[in-house]
Amino acid sequence: MTAVEQWTIRRLLGWTAERFGKARLESPRLDAELLLAHALRVSRLDLYTNHDRPVAGDELVCYRELVRRRLEHEPVAYLVGRREFWSLDIHVDPRVLVPRPETEALVEEALARLRGRERPRVLDVGTGSGAVALALAKERPDAAVWGSDISVDAVEVAAANARRLGISVRFVHGDLLSGISAQDDAPESFDLILANLPYLKPDEVRPGLRFEPRIALTVEDDGFTLTRRLVVEAPRLLADGGVLSVEVASGRADEVIEFFHASALYDEPRRRCDLSGIERVVSAARLPRGS
Repeated sequence: MTAVEQWTIRRLLGWTAERFGKARLESPRLDAELLLAHALRVSRLDLYTNHDRPVAGDELVCYRELVRRRLEHEPVAYLVGRREFWSLDIHVDPRVLVPRPETEALVEEALARLRGRERPRVLDVGTGSGAVALALAKERPDAAVWGSDISVDAVEVAAANARRLGISVRFVHGDLLSGISAQDDAPESFDLILANLPYLKPDEVRPGLRFEPRIALTVEDDGFTLTRRLVVEAPRLLADGGVLSVEVASGRADEVIEFFHASALYDEPRRRCDLSGIERVVSAARLPRGS
């Protein structure tokens, strides 16, 4: 690709998709479209209604740089500064994890568990960009939704997303439940606590993940350190019948279910699969106190 050649939108997309395919990127054509639309400041639909439009000058320079960075496996979401999640336009940057489609299973489980509860109190632990908390608040505007994260940077990103989207969620800084416990105006108990906590071991980080914050991806030992802690600590902030829902790594739902069983403070856990049929969420309700 050189600046002196006549590059059209159609030709750029074809060339880039081929390069991305050879580099074994997961979605070469989609990535090419998203990056070119961003460089030209147009929609993906505009690319097809103007496919013979020449691209040159600063636009071509910008696009070439985006392609170079993508070939180094930098996430498209960071390159364009956004990621769609639950039909919400979520701002993301290297301070937060890129929201994944499979995490929408956590939102689905939360909404199912909240059905029939009026004005529920919800806490999203490890909120990151705030995607899950914002999706829930969008679907349940009657809910009091809180989000917490150990990263101050993540809390800033989440709060900015809430302001930009006009969705009411309170975000606080803290390790697991400590941030909520420190707030004088926080609810005494929650009807739902949900979490997508780090569950990769350090040696499981693939090349495409090296740009994302390690604190949001990995934990030491068996990958369950934070999830195990949350299962133990959550009952003190759960109302009777309140639910804890956690996202789990592929193939590890059974191990997480055993944490709930060991606690003896929850009813029988249930599983929810993502769109790929992978068991992605485990949740259980807190047994009534004194039972």
